[in-house]
Amino acid sequence: MEKDTEHEKDPHFEEARQHMKAAREAMHKTYENMLPPGFTENRRKARKEILMAVRSMLDAAIEHVDKVVKTD
Repeated sequence: MEKDTEHEKDPHFEEARQHMKAAREAMHKTYENMLPPGFTENRRKARKEILMAVRSMLDAAIEHVDKVVKTD
């Protein structure tokens, strides 16, 4: 059950949210145009590699804990 807040009922609040959303999208496009082609794709690939590295470290830590628990 969702509870409406006072702000969500105010039409000015919703209008402000829409303006902020439009501003965020415009700024995002501006940054994309300032960056060299391929930057965004390379950044996404790098982020994925970092996440995969963290996953590998977590998997290794979990395996280590499992071995310690089994020997106790």
